[in-house]
Amino acid sequence: MAWAGLARVTATFDRPTREEPPVSKPAPATPEPGADPFGRLADFVALPRLGSLALSADGRRLAVSVQTLDAEKKKWQSAVWEIDPEGTRPARRLTRSGPGESAPAWAPDGSLLFTSARPVPGAKGDDEPKPALWSLPADGGEARPVLTRPAGISAFTVAPDSGDVVVVAATMPGGSDPEADQERRTKRKDAGVSAVLHEAYPVRFWDHDLGPAVPHLFWAGQLPGDEGAAPESPAMRDLTPDARPPSGAGDDITLSPDGSLLARAEDVADGPAGRRTRLVVTETASGETRALVDDPLADVYSARFSPDGSSVVCVREQLSTYSEPPDYTLLLVDVADGTARDLTAGVDRWPTAPQFSADGSAVFYLADENGRHAVFRIDLDGGAPVRLTGDGAYSDLQVARDGSALYALRSAYDSPAAPVRLDPATPLQEPAALPNPGTLGALPGTLHEVEAIAADGARVQSWLVLPEGASAESPAPLLLWIHGGPLMSWNSWSWRWCPWVMAARGYAVLLPNPALSDGFGLDFIRRGWGEWGGAPYTDLMAAVDVVAQRPDIDETRTSAMGGSFGGYMANWVATQTDRFRAIVTHASLWDLDAFTGTTDAAYFWEKEWGDPLRDPKRYEQNSPHRYADAIRTPMLVIHGDKDYRVPIGEALRLWYDLQKRGVPSKFLYFPDENHWVLTPGNSIAWYETTLAFLAEHVLGEEWQRPDLL
Repeated sequence: MAWAGLARVTATFDRPTREEPPVSKPAPATPEPGADPFGRLADFVALPRLGSLALSADGRRLAVSVQTLDAEKKKWQSAVWEIDPEGTRPARRLTRSGPGESAPAWAPDGSLLFTSARPVPGAKGDDEPKPALWSLPADGGEARPVLTRPAGISAFTVAPDSGDVVVVAATMPGGSDPEADQERRTKRKDAGVSAVLHEAYPVRFWDHDLGPAVPHLFWAGQLPGDEGAAPESPAMRDLTPDARPPSGAGDDITLSPDGSLLARAEDVADGPAGRRTRLVVTETASGETRALVDDPLADVYSARFSPDGSSVVCVREQLSTYSEPPDYTLLLVDVADGTARDLTAGVDRWPTAPQFSADGSAVFYLADENGRHAVFRIDLDGGAPVRLTGDGAYSDLQVARDGSALYALRSAYDSPAAPVRLDPATPLQEPAALPNPGTLGALPGTLHEVEAIAADGARVQSWLVLPEGASAESPAPLLLWIHGGPLMSWNSWSWRWCPWVMAARGYAVLLPNPALSDGFGLDFIRRGWGEWGGAPYTDLMAAVDVVAQRPDIDETRTSAMGGSFGGYMANWVATQTDRFRAIVTHASLWDLDAFTGTTDAAYFWEKEWGDPLRDPKRYEQNSPHRYADAIRTPMLVIHGDKDYRVPIGEALRLWYDLQKRGVPSKFLYFPDENHWVLTPGNSIAWYETTLAFLAEHVLGEEWQRPDLL
């Protein structure tokens, strides 16, 4: 539940074999090859962004979602592209519509399923189209809608052998039948009622209110063929008719190969106002549900079935306490009787996203390690995990069903996400990217790995981005960039926090992994547990001290910034030192007591901080607002009003405390953004304002207010 992990109008249909040329040429908005897109923000936000990799059952086709700017350049639009798994054919675009397409997945017959809010032919009503499940035939042609719900379909899963489908759709109480669901929605709308009555905690999540509709799971069976019936057929059976807020069904779901069982993470109560997740299985034929792993001391999720459907592998996250951070392990669970075995006992790295090998004899998973997010393999008959990848951060792992290969998206701080092919057994691989529409040219600088030794002897790993031309004769100003989380690490490319935008303007960017960062062992996390103002702060300063001694760094021109937990640390830095000329704080915590009571999941943070009324010590020692009088550094405060993880009150209080003390400060406020900044225009405004603020206070330039602000 850490912030890093605690986060989808035309009638032109898809004709991939006739309409879309089989080339890997990016969308027209993409800058011409050889240009520096990081030096011009309009070009930067137009760069293609890859995600959601999917491998077909026969292993011959890879699909990937690619985001580019829409025609009006006001939002990012996702389309599905095909990547050649062998790396010989160029990429080709498969889908094209105004609303875009996302979440691609292959059915066993070779058809491609995806969700899209494009208009459904023959649909009634004046409301905007809602996301439906669409199918693109294996041999090309036009995509057609196959499943709809009144409020749309938010997620789905496909049984790899049978092709059975289960979808996730928000549903009003008593509205399993689509007509009943629509009737209840219409009645509320006609009566002008937007109120929601809550009877259990919580009431919202990240950027949206919970209730009155709740996610339900609907079994659709095997979808009709290309000449099938209307989207309302086949009838969908509600597998979770009793789902009520705040739990609902969620989208952490997977079907057994034959489609007979659905495994999912179910949200349940943990005390009067807490929540945890357990693993349950549902028989799709009868709807009967039983708990498979129900551990009162852990969250259990991310289940995947073995090839024969007899077992599942899942993640067990030991719940944190006041004295201990969480810990993660992989469980191998027998589906018949629920007996479980720990696969990674004693492994001091946190596994995620497990999947079985093709023959079921091993499990592949991902884990942070030393500033990388690597692929690991562990055999079920014992032995230590084997790290299959060297540098880079991997996601969207796909296992070829013949056992010949793995596929994944690989990124790093010097490359955005790109599809790669891996051998299932070779350690420490460095794979080349497959031809894709998101390849970049040269970067405006170089990437380096550096380390510092903290006062207690701990090693602090960091990434350093140096701009072109940085040298002893022309040292670069330094920007300390602090990651969020806090239980994460800098290890992968980020479009939201892209150091190359800063490097293109001459800044060196330091990206440290201080205490609390994942991938360096549980003891490294313990160093900062409940003491955010302690080792995390001194680790950051140790990293800055080492880099500031470099001849190509100008230690007299330094600044700091961060978002979420990184924003908290930026605020804490401002209260502890005046070594920086400017500080930028985004979506940040200021008053820990106020934050804990108003965030969307207060119970999670009280496990670490304690009840502020009964045990206020950690709040008093680590809350930056208590040391506001010490701030001398100019600060830029940035926050979105739809941020429910760190509510806007934190920024309002910080802004007022700075202003009444006469601290030079500005407040960049986004009324319609959440914890992140998700629209192109606002992203440009974010970078423009940050760069102008740094230019004024670090470079000594005159303040230039962004034109549209």
